[in-house]
Amino acid sequence: MMKKGISAGYWPLISTVRRPGRYSGGEWGSAPSDDGDLGKKRVSICLAFPDVYEVGMSYLGYQILYSLIRTLDYAEVERAYCPWIDMEAAMREANLPLRSLETGRPLSDFDAIGVTLQYELCSTNILTILDLGRVPLRSSDRGDRDPIVIGGGCGALAPAPLEIFFDAFCLGDGEDTVPELLTALFSTKGCKREERLRALSAIRGMYVPGFSATPARRRIVEDLDGGFLHRTMIVPNMNIIHDRAAVLVSKGCTRGCRFCQAGIIDRPVRERGLESVSKQIEDLLRFTGWEEIGLLSLSTCDWTPLVDLLGFLSQSLGQDGVKLSLPSLRMDSFSVELAAKLETMRRGGLTFAPEAGSARLRAVINKHVTDSDIDSTLDAVFEHGWNRVKLYFMMGLPTETYQDLDGIADIAFRAVAAAKRHKRRGDISASLAGFVPKAHTPFQWEAQATRDELRERGRYVKNLVRNSKISLSYHEPDQTFLEGIFARGDRRLGEATLEAWSRGARFDGWSECFNADLWFEVFRDLELDPDWYASRQREIDEPLPWDIIDTGVTKEFLAAERALAFGGEQTGDCRRTGCNLCGWQRYAKTCRNA
Repeated sequence: MMKKGISAGYWPLISTVRRPGRYSGGEWGSAPSDDGDLGKKRVSICLAFPDVYEVGMSYLGYQILYSLIRTLDYAEVERAYCPWIDMEAAMREANLPLRSLETGRPLSDFDAIGVTLQYELCSTNILTILDLGRVPLRSSDRGDRDPIVIGGGCGALAPAPLEIFFDAFCLGDGEDTVPELLTALFSTKGCKREERLRALSAIRGMYVPGFSATPARRRIVEDLDGGFLHRTMIVPNMNIIHDRAAVLVSKGCTRGCRFCQAGIIDRPVRERGLESVSKQIEDLLRFTGWEEIGLLSLSTCDWTPLVDLLGFLSQSLGQDGVKLSLPSLRMDSFSVELAAKLETMRRGGLTFAPEAGSARLRAVINKHVTDSDIDSTLDAVFEHGWNRVKLYFMMGLPTETYQDLDGIADIAFRAVAAAKRHKRRGDISASLAGFVPKAHTPFQWEAQATRDELRERGRYVKNLVRNSKISLSYHEPDQTFLEGIFARGDRRLGEATLEAWSRGARFDGWSECFNADLWFEVFRDLELDPDWYASRQREIDEPLPWDIIDTGVTKEFLAAERALAFGGEQTGDCRRTGCNLCGWQRYAKTCRNA
């Protein structure tokens, strides 16, 4: 017999491991099937997130897909997350498979497994999930009775390093594609594996290696208000990273930052209306009991009805003590004024991302933030009473010089000075992330800074602010380098991932688990040159592994943006300065009518 939420065999284990709430299940809003013959009557999918529970439960995409699939009478959905190292060891010792949280079904019993590919350093966790779930790791080793393993998320748009493990990839907005792919799997239930994959390859927005024509085009929902809107969410049974209800208010961004993959692959901009967002907020708060709501998008402060929504919430929800948070703030006084109206935002500090230390380099990366914007924003922050500011920068950007690095320290010192002018405490922290060239961006051809270069640049800036009130940290260069290898990798990296995992690589995105020496031993043993992937300048006409995917933005536009970058020229926001002809005018009604 299965206990609700988890296999009875797990209970002795979870009392011996760290954070047992990760594995207990039974949360409010989760829905075990009431169909005793589920496997025969419906198509079943397990949404498997390749990180721990508290990370996966904070990912809105799975919450949306979970709610969506529950509305389909021919499909059933359950969840699994990657167990932490202690739980993995306990499961292997007890010879127990990875099971879903809802009913405790082994992953091998599902028709399909959906995995989000949000971060390159989660690759080995994918193999842990499949192996513990009793699913053959290589797609070529799976038979007719094994699940179809499907990848989605931003990593699906550069799938080559993971192709040997996945049967298919979902490109773009899952809300539009998932019902069709589940319909295809339902109609081919019991058929040969090849027939099922061929059915998936016929769906626009799906890429099935060996079956799909290329390039396979990313699929989008153009009318967000007319598409699926989740009215329920699973409420976690332990603290998670983003412990609140969440609503997506828009998709896409046309600010055109040349380093930003999300700003390219999530185009075009599509906004939701005030009425539908307001109603969804009311429904979610009523269902979940949360007292905080987050408005999500790539640039929430650009969402047109934002000010009107704040007025609505202050009238209708203020008496209930509901708080609102904005996950991203532009570096301008308008954003600070908005934050000042939100009690949730006043509890801590504010975070901004100048990205680069000089106006010259910000022009290169098309970051429309001037020195005047920075100073006025900092003044507004401390004038409104905040004491803490966090600043995000990148190091290793194309054309970067040490003068640009000096500018990072200068901005941090200007923040200290602004706090002093307004008689605030002025807790200033700065974070430096190594720049990683990403597929489908104007910088996809650029060489990434080496590990030694990143380490030296991080130390250089840290020395500039030494003995000051500024707290500065920089990301581990070895992790940044590995991320760069896989961000623009080819199929050979699948073998490297498999070998690293077999040697013990786990949770590579977690600094306490990451073992750089293990990875470089694997590259050496497989005769793969990591610098060839990360630190090599690519030719503009060089075939790239991700050319098989059409994101909607043309390669010609990316190359033109690269040329403008090296000329120090900026490109305007097409919502304000006119269409920039990025490629979406071929497909999207909103762009064709611009």
